[in-house]
Amino acid sequence: MDLAYIPSPSTGVINLGPIPLRGYAFCIIIGVFVAVWYGNKRWIARGGTAGTVADIAVWAVPFGLVGGRLYHVITDYQLYFSEGENWVDAFKIWEGGLGIWGAIALGAVGAWIGCRRRGIPLPAYADAIAPGIAFAQAIGRWGNWFNQELYGRPTDLPWALKITEGANREAGLYHPTFLYESLWCVGVGFLVIWADRRFKLGHGRAFAVYVAAYCAGRVWTEYLRVDEAHHVLGLRLNVWTAIIVFVLAVVYIVVSSRLRPGREEIVEPKAEKSETSEDSEGSEKSAKSAKSAKDEASAKGEDDVAGGEPEDSVRDDAAENEEHGAGNGAGSAAKS
Repeated sequence: MDLAYIPSPSTGVINLGPIPLRGYAFCIIIGVFVAVWYGNKRWIARGGTAGTVADIAVWAVPFGLVGGRLYHVITDYQLYFSEGENWVDAFKIWEGGLGIWGAIALGAVGAWIGCRRRGIPLPAYADAIAPGIAFAQAIGRWGNWFNQELYGRPTDLPWALKITEGANREAGLYHPTFLYESLWCVGVGFLVIWADRRFKLGHGRAFAVYVAAYCAGRVWTEYLRVDEAHHVLGLRLNVWTAIIVFVLAVVYIVVSSRLRPGREEIVEPKAEKSETSEDSEGSEKSAKSAKSAKDEASAKGEDDVAGGEPEDSVRDDAAENEEHGAGNGAGSAAKS
């Protein structure tokens, strides 16, 4: 008798009338939202403007979804184009099947287009969204739990995943590789945040740290999986992909650090120009205020001078009267 295990949902779809809400799609949507939200916070902290990350994500996300699906269909073509299979199923993305390698590769193309349209360097944008992507993957992996897919080898561990009988799967207890990878991605996200703060990573190196760290974890989670996959020299295709991408990411970090050390001072020229304009306007306003104050002071001084002339005349008249009065008094005294 199994005393402890992780249950699988009885269904991955909740129907709200005629509208089906699929757990897999729901996890993907939440992941995208988290990535954009946190990426926006990091972009603003780097000196960019609010909303830029979302504007570029409009290009990156669709490209990423297409790229992820293409990678899955190409590497697992037998699931859709073999005898007895329906090729139309290749378009049913809600049933699962997104390759992260294709999603990142084609998503980067979409991001490049968005960055180019706004005059923004792609490496700086990639650094800003890197930890958000890791957190998005952590959330997205729970979509595999809803679909009861991509689990590992049989196990009797207390945290084993219970899989029910279904198409292309046997009931039993298996390693919850979706959970392993989800927790690993959370750790990768925090690793990137720490490394970025500690070493002031720039020019795409924070993104490269994310890629290298994710690949390191993907090797062992992929090794545990038992779903059908192509093998090369005894290893699953995705294991080789993770190894190659890991090496490329590390090489990029080393070479980039030597060629372009430090971090970009300006990540969004538009934001810099806006700040400069605001500073100029502020200086002009200050100059105008100072000039107005000076003019008021001058005008006040002129009024004081103009107003002082009658006062002096009154004082002179009073002195003259006093002299005349004194003379008259002296004359009267002499006559007496």
